[in-house]
Amino acid sequence: MNRILIKNARIVNEGTITEGDVYIEGKYIKEIAGAISAKSPDVKIIDAEGSFLIPGAIDDQVHFREPGLTHKGDIESESRAAVAGGITSFIEQPNTVPNAVTHEILEQKYQRAAEVSYANYSFMIGGTNNNLDELLKTNPKNVAGIKLFLGSSTGNMLVDDEKALENIFSSTELLIATHCEDEGTIKKNLEKFKEQYGDNIPVKYHPEIRSAESCYISSSKTVELAKKTGARLHVFHLSTAKEMELFTNKIPLEEKKITAEVCIHHLWFSDADYDTKGALIKWNPAVKTAADRDALWKALLDDRIDVIATDHAPHTLEEKNNPYTSSPAGGPLVQHAVVAMFEAYHQKKISVEKIVEKMAHNPARIFNIEKRGFIREGYYADLAIVNPGLPWNVKKENILYKCGWSPFEGTNFKSRITHTFVNGQLVYTNFKVKDIRCGERLLFDR
Repeated sequence: MNRILIKNARIVNEGTITEGDVYIEGKYIKEIAGAISAKSPDVKIIDAEGSFLIPGAIDDQVHFREPGLTHKGDIESESRAAVAGGITSFIEQPNTVPNAVTHEILEQKYQRAAEVSYANYSFMIGGTNNNLDELLKTNPKNVAGIKLFLGSSTGNMLVDDEKALENIFSSTELLIATHCEDEGTIKKNLEKFKEQYGDNIPVKYHPEIRSAESCYISSSKTVELAKKTGARLHVFHLSTAKEMELFTNKIPLEEKKITAEVCIHHLWFSDADYDTKGALIKWNPAVKTAADRDALWKALLDDRIDVIATDHAPHTLEEKNNPYTSSPAGGPLVQHAVVAMFEAYHQKKISVEKIVEKMAHNPARIFNIEKRGFIREGYYADLAIVNPGLPWNVKKENILYKCGWSPFEGTNFKSRITHTFVNGQLVYTNFKVKDIRCGERLLFDR
């Protein structure tokens, strides 16, 4: 049996940091105490002195591109990058090819992940204008939820029939996660810029095309529909100051029927970065103004926003370098998300306890994930050790994404993930991912 003893760690869990040891036996955390002695000679001892021991991050929104788009990334390559970044579980989205809008296609993805994934996994089923019967077959115990694209993105999954939308919201108790942008507003804005620039629209106009107005129109309608129907709504990748008025911190997370997420890129970049990063920071929804970014940070810290995720969505550099109208939106982030947030910790923007709350505890709570997201005895040993004083530079040689690039290339991070554990297995140490694909299907306590 696998036995690991982590000594002298700064254990970050449920709002506190305590010095102590954690003993792992098999897949599980067996003991947490101030001092633990090795109980047998076969125990592997890891000294984490000076480092934080955190629950492995749970990324509730990724696009790993398998099946059908595997030239960009695949479950094996991107889960490998995720564990290198301290992310031990992911929830993947349905806009693959074919779209995961039937249970037959969904189960094929689960079967593939069982063969190759380094991290724990779940896959959302996609909603369309006409697949309500299929959605209602979903087992809440082993599928994360339903994903609805209310703005077009990679893949043709736009749900724009208002009656179909209301039927979905009123017919299921499953969590519904949404991409909120108003398609009519975007099309109108795009035509205006195409008249002036053709296909070669400067990417700096992306936040004017995928505008704050388009986001608010869609997210406000969606929140209103959730309130009307009583649906369990989780709004993905919020990007504007205006949208923050739609969410509350007045009640505990467990009582919220409507929850919210922000992504790393909307917390890190602003429209000033288009001049240097260009299409590498072209996302949907768009990276917007510094004022929007500041408002997102404020809402994150006062708990109107509940989760930090990545929306990891790799494309090749060749694709990204196309003219604006054919350059796809999205970028790779799972390897660098946790250390990016620790950079904000060094800048005194956020505490380590809050990072753990938003990247591990709250995704586990919101999705009711069984025995993950916390450092608790009896829970799965999904853990990461973060050394806050071990600087490194992001460069081509240490980027693990299949697409081979990162919007953080050239960035110096002060903190480093030194160890990642998935289901009790040490899968990553200091830039080396071991060939241990021990990810398991996430189960949900509902």
